[in-house]
Amino acid sequence: MVTAGKLLVVVVMVLVIATISNSVSADPDMLQDVCVADLNNDVKMNGFACKTNFSASDFFFAGLATPQPTNNTLGSIVTLASVFQVPGLNTLGVSMNRIDFAPGGLNPPHEHPRATEILFVLYGELEAHFITTANVLVSVTLKQGEVFTFPKGLVHFETNIGKEPAATISGFNSQNPGREDIPTSLFAATPPVPDSVLSKTFQISYQEVDEIKSKIAG
Repeated sequence: MVTAGKLLVVVVMVLVIATISNSVSADPDMLQDVCVADLNNDVKMNGFACKTNFSASDFFFAGLATPQPTNNTLGSIVTLASVFQVPGLNTLGVSMNRIDFAPGGLNPPHEHPRATEILFVLYGELEAHFITTANVLVSVTLKQGEVFTFPKGLVHFETNIGKEPAATISGFNSQNPGREDIPTSLFAATPPVPDSVLSKTFQISYQEVDEIKSKIAG
């Protein structure tokens, strides 16, 4: 027989679990049907103010349909479909991107501070990796149609190990997952991270710090 005291404990536990679950979700729940982002509004808030009027075009984006050129140093390019490209995503808590890879291309080590990522391989063969806070490297080889997940906030990267171009589509549980590229954050910040910090952190000379900065800035 369940006593009133036990029932109260169960109710409290359910409420606590529900509260924690809601508080750790990537984006807050929406409170209306739509809130299309007014990207030109000067009001600063967690998200964007809502447009007075909207249309179907605010919810549409064709940019992930077409491969993008990968003739850069890294041999990869990311095409975003976040709230900035699709204003209708405001308050919906989801977004996507496409990554195109040249043979041997690299999507360099980075992290998304506001979202977990699930990666789907459109075509090609990739190696995908993430690093835990215990410095454990988790790696997998992916082929067309396969999926891999990068936990929120953990450093991760992908490389095209095939001889042909590759492409992926990623989903995020945030309208604006953000992206922090580790090398760029450290060596191309504005104002710059002091050379003394970088030299001591990586156990390299000031000259080597400057060389890395010049390459990343270029």
